[in-house]
Amino acid sequence: MQTNGHARALTLDQIRRYQRQIIMPEVGSTGQRKLLDSSVLLVGAGGLGSPAALYLAAAGVGKMGIVDFDVVDLSNLHRQILHGHSDIGRPKVESAADRLREINPDLVLATYNEPITSYNAFDIIGPYDVVVNGTDNFPTRYLVNDACYFLRKPLVDGMIFRFEGQATVFQPGSGCYRCLFPSPPPPGAVPSCAEAGVLGVLPGIIGSIQAVEAIKLILGEGAPLVNRLLIFDSLPMEFRQVKIRKDPSCPVCGDEPSITELIDYEEFCGGPAASALS
Repeated sequence: MQTNGHARALTLDQIRRYQRQIIMPEVGSTGQRKLLDSSVLLVGAGGLGSPAALYLAAAGVGKMGIVDFDVVDLSNLHRQILHGHSDIGRPKVESAADRLREINPDLVLATYNEPITSYNAFDIIGPYDVVVNGTDNFPTRYLVNDACYFLRKPLVDGMIFRFEGQATVFQPGSGCYRCLFPSPPPPGAVPSCAEAGVLGVLPGIIGSIQAVEAIKLILGEGAPLVNRLLIFDSLPMEFRQVKIRKDPSCPVCGDEPSITELIDYEEFCGGPAASALS
């Protein structure tokens, strides 16, 4: 994929920091410069956003945006590894920024301590090359999907539930979240992680897969999870894949779309967008 900005020469410190990646033929110095010139937006600094952010920062992504308007709670700490006990009560974007700067002080960070809505989604998502979704509520999931489609941004999507997780990539022109889930379930039909629970290590696995997929998109290497849903069940320790296709009747990306702009997603999903992010 094409990234923003101009290729930069690697400094001696960068060569030392990223040498284990640079020696890989699929990365090399050219690929490392692509990473340094890239930008990734993480929607959510919770269970999925935490490992994704840590590994993307460590890998050398040059700019990262983090959207989250929640504060750190004791109940977050068994899975949201960006945050520590001393961060309880702090805005998650502040805690996340401090931790990521420790991982990579060269990282350019932009934090958005606000809900992402139909009014600000284009402004927030627009400057970034790749979007990584870590939300666990349906209004935000549909909003981020639609905004990424309208802006032609690749979306790396992840979901977690108890002992199971899923990951996929929605590439512009190859379908979207609505092709997989045309409409949201009735309010209350699908319990949130706060209601059903989640194994603390599970978002680490799915979030790391999301980080890998984002890096592959930036490098233009490998086969991203486009039109494939990767499903992981930790109890039998099994991965399986389901093929998904662009739906010609999709209301957003189909042949005759009925949704051509951002809508009221709380009304569409029959309930408010929760502040909890995985």
